Amino acid sequence: MQKIEAENKHKFSLGMFLVALGIVYGDIGTSPMYVMKSIVEGNGGITNVDQDFIVGSLSLVIWTITLLTTVKHVLIALRADNHGEGGIFALYSLIRNCGKWLIIPTMIGGCTMLADGVLTPAVTVTTAVEGLRSIDAVNDFLGSGQHLVVVITLAIISLLFIIQRSGTSSIGKMFGPVMMVWFLFLGVTGIWLTLGDLSILKALNPVYALQVLFSPHNKAGFLILGSVFLCTTGAEALYTDMGHVGRSNIFISWPFVKICLILNYMGQCVWIIQNQNNPIIQVMEDLNPFYMMLPEAMRPLAILLSALAAIIASQALISGSYTLVREASSLDLMPHLNVQYPSDTKGQIYIPYVNNILWFFCVLVVLYFQSGSRMENAYGLAITISMLMMTVLFCVYIGVLHKHPVAAAVFGVIFFALEGVFFISSLGKFVVGGYVAIIISLMVLFIMIAWYRGTEIEQEQNIFLNMREHLDSIKKLQNDESIPLCSNNVVYLVKGDETEVIDRDILYSILDKDPKRADAYWFISVNTTNDPYQKQYEVETFGTNYIFRVNLYLGYKVRPSVNIYLRQVVHDLLATGELPKQNKRHSIYAPSDVGSFKFCMIRKTMPQEGDIDEVDDLLIRAKYVIRRICGNPFQWFGLENSNMIIEYVPLFLLPRQKEDRLERL
Repeated sequence: MQKIEAENKHKFSLGMFLVALGIVYGDIGTSPMYVMKSIVEGNGGITNVDQDFIVGSLSLVIWTITLLTTVKHVLIALRADNHGEGGIFALYSLIRNCGKWLIIPTMIGGCTMLADGVLTPAVTVTTAVEGLRSIDAVNDFLGSGQHLVVVITLAIISLLFIIQRSGTSSIGKMFGPVMMVWFLFLGVTGIWLTLGDLSILKALNPVYALQVLFSPHNKAGFLILGSVFLCTTGAEALYTDMGHVGRSNIFISWPFVKICLILNYMGQCVWIIQNQNNPIIQVMEDLNPFYMMLPEAMRPLAILLSALAAIIASQALISGSYTLVREASSLDLMPHLNVQYPSDTKGQIYIPYVNNILWFFCVLVVLYFQSGSRMENAYGLAITISMLMMTVLFCVYIGVLHKHPVAAAVFGVIFFALEGVFFISSLGKFVVGGYVAIIISLMVLFIMIAWYRGTEIEQEQNIFLNMREHLDSIKKLQNDESIPLCSNNVVYLVKGDETEVIDRDILYSILDKDPKRADAYWFISVNTTNDPYQKQYEVETFGTNYIFRVNLYLGYKVRPSVNIYLRQVVHDLLATGELPKQNKRHSIYAPSDVGSFKFCMIRKTMPQEGDIDEVDDLLIRAKYVIRRICGNPFQWFGLENSNMIIEYVPLFLLPRQKEDRLERL
């Protein structure tokens, strides 16, 4: 069934074409609002540009979009799907058995993408609001400062984050048609100006792109690529969102989007060439060719459309951030957070903690930078790092998983060279704002490293015992009526899919710490699989009717609702007779064959001293601080309404030192 659904999802349809426009292209679709503006400002303003510089810059933009978006992400990356799903964690799930070191580029790529989720709403909404200055009357109202621009921007961004909790499926239906109008607007306004000077078409020749890099008129030198790269930010969404819209719909919609984008860039460049000597234009501050190339009567429409497009782009990045965090949590790269499902739309989730953090940092970015042009300095650097990390993973996918080392080498050389040049040029932005993106990325990366390494340390310290050797002890406890019944069913959440062994701490919890007599003991593990939507389970009973070791195999995109899945397993075992009827007689409903349940979760704590090096000590303590801040993981496992027991055990059982013994007086 899942295979058929995946195949149907990959078929082209007009409806999915519109959905693709609304989901996939929001970020890259808003790039015309600031790319040429950034290039011109980086060269000292419109008075310092000439036709050769503009044609060369446009050629750089065209071929950057062609190589990094069309070739890498559309023609190559979309073929690296994981059961129809894309994105850095989907790719990692495919190749993680090819080398333990692959977790490093995966974490770096993931944290830079999350940093992009902070910067995109800030820069796109601010740039759209600043478009109001292209209308003289509104510009007079806004005044010379940025205070009103910042207030309007913060109001829009705050409203955008507030509505996330109620779901966006209703307004999401409008995203596709709005983006269709947006791209048509980009294309029509661009071709209207392009027809006035067809000589701009020579920018299609890549020779002009190479020439401008060494031209004396290019005052930024190779650093111009830091501004040019902004035209392809959002390209990663074509691969990441493949699972939402299907490969075929991206294949077909991208040429339309690309043509509209390039036409608009051409129109802006024609306007710049025609107005480079205009004294009125030359004295304008914060000049944005995207708005100024339009007649003043059309600018209100442009501002309205750009604001809507900016909101849609921001929405796509916010939703994408939720998905990234949930997938990272499934892979034990981030803490398990409360995930909510605000609508019936498949795949739409809402994570309150992530929403609040994104909003907080978006507000800080807007307040710190104040203007779109300053934010552009922070924008792009993190994405160059993300693209480089994706290139590493793609090389492994092509060379190791598919055993085409030559093709992997060619792919790696070409795109490491291209993206490496963009990365080096973007480093020039570091001191003027790029450090903000890096700081955000490093904060997220530290959380990932602490969580991943902390989990590894916990697993290294686990002591496992043979389950079959302790069956009799559990049976004796079950028959000991002098001990009160804890519950008809006691459920432990365990790690791993090894059925023959059990964590010593769990047996200690059942038999020693606070003996838990029950009719049945359940040991359930949630195992994340490479298939994004897999839902399977297996049960080992050890030849008993009171111990059940259940392995749930769930895809990394499936909500791990343990309560729901356990209910199904219980009824399956009742039907086969493997689980005796428990005859629950007291209920506000009808009598039941299934009794009460109590879930027990054992959490590790760090003692004051531990046999561990300083770095690992820091990381494991950081993990526990993060865990405490993020709250309990019950919601993640769908147990928020269940009867829970939480028990704490030390991570290390230190031997008692001789000098620690007391002497009797």
